[in-house]
Amino acid sequence: MYAIVEIAGQQFKVERGNKVYVHRLEANEGAKIEFDRVLLMGNGDNVSVGSPTVDGAKVAATVITHLKGDKVIVFKKNRRKTTQKWNNHRQSYTQILIQGVLGKGETLKDEIKVEKYEKKVYGMKSKKTETSEPVAEVKAEKKAPAKKAPAKKAAAKKTTTKKKED
Repeated sequence: MYAIVEIAGQQFKVERGNKVYVHRLEANEGAKIEFDRVLLMGNGDNVSVGSPTVDGAKVAATVITHLKGDKVIVFKKNRRKTTQKWNNHRQSYTQILIQGVLGKGETLKDEIKVEKYEKKVYGMKSKKTETSEPVAEVKAEKKAPAKKAPAKKAAAKKTTTKKKED
């Protein structure tokens, strides 16, 4: 079963289990939300089109996380004038997990488990792969390298000789 639903002014085709990035929503992470602006529902050959929405239909979803999109460069320049404007922008998004598409009078039977979203920090290890035991073993194995005694230099004097001319 799929549906075309309007979320935050945009239309999305959604199915159960889809992860969708929508414009920033006011809900907290982990909150369960429902969207009732369902414009079309389809189940195999049965398609119901709303005018403007399908009566009683809704889409249940769970908020996974809030994040920002890629950087967009905004550069404005007027020709033959010394006017330039450089600016950047990052759009705020919300990632949601679609729990189900519900028709009139239907309820959500079982929920999909939301996996914890892990934000990547560049240059650091993820918390899942890091454990305390291997780190302790590595620290115990690493020992300071033994210092070598400085080598004695031969104290040889350089002598210069000049050739005598007779």
